[in-house]
Amino acid sequence: MSRLGPALALALAGSLTLGACTTPAGPVEVTRFVAEDRQDMLGSGTIFVTAAESEGSDMQPLLPYQAAVARELTSLGYRETGQADARQVAKVRITQSVVGADRSPVSVGGGGSVGSYGSGAGVGIGINLGGGRKQQLSTRLEVRIVDKASDKTLWEGRAIFDAPAGSNMSDSAQNASVMADALFRSFPGSNGETFEVRINE
Repeated sequence: MSRLGPALALALAGSLTLGACTTPAGPVEVTRFVAEDRQDMLGSGTIFVTAAESEGSDMQPLLPYQAAVARELTSLGYRETGQADARQVAKVRITQSVVGADRSPVSVGGGGSVGSYGSGAGVGIGINLGGGRKQQLSTRLEVRIVDKASDKTLWEGRAIFDAPAGSNMSDSAQNASVMADALFRSFPGSNGETFEVRINE
């Protein structure tokens, strides 16, 4: 997870003055993977929601996304518990960066793999100094659900969402809610499926 550090904060601030046109948010792009031989284990029982192992020491940016994932899992039939009592574990990771209108790969962001089924790379920051469309806050949310007893992956999903910097959709709580809703829509879904969820601002 890349923190919203000085470079990212500066890019976000700059986008408010450089953007001359309104840029719409979304859609949320979702990809999901399901262990089909263990699909009946999903959607019920106890679950512990936590940060993925590779997350850094600063958990603050992750908290809204972790909470949004927990809400979605509870609505699906899971019961959230502490780690000791959970039969499954949901591991959450986010990567954030600012992307310019020209998608130029000036990178100050991070990335990582999405686990045993899929793979992914981080998105960088591209800063458009020529005006025009606003900078976009690009967020990648990844969730992996594992069986605690065997440590085998049961389900894995990733969502990518670009929201205009400084807009309501770039607010962390709103951004997290929208992305988690899209990621777990019609859960668990089909193995290897990819789809888009349109966002109404």
